[in-house]
Amino acid sequence: MLPLPRILRIFREWLRDPQNPERRFETLAKLSEYLVSGYRYSWPNSNWWQNAKFNRYLDSFGEKGGFNTHRRWMLRQLLRLVQKIPGDTVECGVYRGSSSYLILEANCLADSPRIHHMFDSFQGVSQPATADETYWKGGDLSVPESVARESLRDFPNKKFYPGWIPSRFNEVANRPFCFVHVDVDLYEPTRDSLAFFYPRLSPGAVFLCDDYGSPFCPGATRACDEYLVALPEKMLALPDGGGFFIKGIQTAESADEELTNDNGRFN
Repeated sequence: MLPLPRILRIFREWLRDPQNPERRFETLAKLSEYLVSGYRYSWPNSNWWQNAKFNRYLDSFGEKGGFNTHRRWMLRQLLRLVQKIPGDTVECGVYRGSSSYLILEANCLADSPRIHHMFDSFQGVSQPATADETYWKGGDLSVPESVARESLRDFPNKKFYPGWIPSRFNEVANRPFCFVHVDVDLYEPTRDSLAFFYPRLSPGAVFLCDDYGSPFCPGATRACDEYLVALPEKMLALPDGGGFFIKGIQTAESADEELTNDNGRFN
């Protein structure tokens, strides 16, 4: 039950200066403690909130009022790091195509032509493993492939690979990559995506896992930490969810040692 006297005091404080943006936001934060205890606000004065082009993009996917706007903005910023890095781009877990839209948009500005490769079952998430605990069930987040195709129809240089991860990865085995975005929620497909694409990342490439650090995706977090434990790269956890690393520069010898072939699949 909400403590009514305390709520009334908060409103009285607000009424002393109701037009003050700082006072209004402080009032919201205080009230939210009784609705979503422990939630942490940040000041709503970021310039990117006013970016007209980005807001049009969010509106086109119905995401402007959603909970992923900060992640979309961070994805857009990380893509700036690979404009001059050689290689193609990848998305594992395409869903409705909103992240691939940003990747394809960035690819149009890259210094050299590149293809965007999209891997998704389009049947929702696969069967969770023990490491994934109990949040997900098989088939969650199912969206037809036609939805993503329609969202991305105006972009050239893209390929769809419908199927369960990692069944079609070997079709791109001979290509280098500058940016890989993984959003598959679960342990096994996250692990398989890392195992396949890490050896194929160009020096300076970015690997972004949308689910890293999420309490709803413990398996994805575990897969990243386990795979990178003996490697020089480590995931950088983002404050609004997700994590990424930048592939380090290697000698030819260390790259050869990293790649081992097991019946056509690299681990």
